[in-house]
Amino acid sequence: MAAKALCKTKIELFYDVLSPYSWIAFEVLTRYQSKWNIDVKLRPFLLGGVMAASGNQPPAMVANKGMYMLKDLERLRDFTCTPIRQPSDFMGTIIQKGSLQAQRFLASVEMSQPSLLEEVSRQLWLRVWNRDEDITELESLRQAGKMAGLDEATLNKLLGTLKDQNVKDKLKATTSQALSHGAFGSPIMIVHKDDEPHIFFGSDRFELLAFLIGEKYEGPLAELSKVGDTKSKL
Repeated sequence: MAAKALCKTKIELFYDVLSPYSWIAFEVLTRYQSKWNIDVKLRPFLLGGVMAASGNQPPAMVANKGMYMLKDLERLRDFTCTPIRQPSDFMGTIIQKGSLQAQRFLASVEMSQPSLLEEVSRQLWLRVWNRDEDITELESLRQAGKMAGLDEATLNKLLGTLKDQNVKDKLKATTSQALSHGAFGSPIMIVHKDDEPHIFFGSDRFELLAFLIGEKYEGPLAELSKVGDTKSKL
């Protein structure tokens, strides 16, 4: 019985760095690793693939949703201590350029450098959703990797794998797994409890998630933030 009680609840976080709400969920969930008896598995997937397969569309494509999202992200930025700042060319950055290269990079990191996946993901979010920087060019990915602590030799190896079939297959497989759970956007959290997967969508379901696993939700734990200035304006 004691051994069973110590077992951690597995939570998979499926995410794409194009999604600011995924960044919020990512920061809050990783903070709770030190508070809850959980094992967080970061699962980078391709949001574009999920949206297409599920028939969904970006909220910004609906005018009223887009306007609401701006104010919503501003409030969430301050509440969760996540320094979100909208890209100057939103349509070009989010809709046209997309995240395929960045998500393949994360898939490669997940495969060979899993201990650095959290920080590489964070650095990519900081580039696109804080500093208004590119996440599609190889040099951009290199800079994110350097900021996360990857050395030059490892970076060269990782960046050289982005067109490898095993990396493409990894990203496709993770995306397909999310879809098999019923994903239609990002973030998706899958809580594995009593041999059953429970799906949670969005960054505002932590109270329900905590209730399911018998833990206490204490807010976004802003004091445990791993990122800096949160006062950047949208």
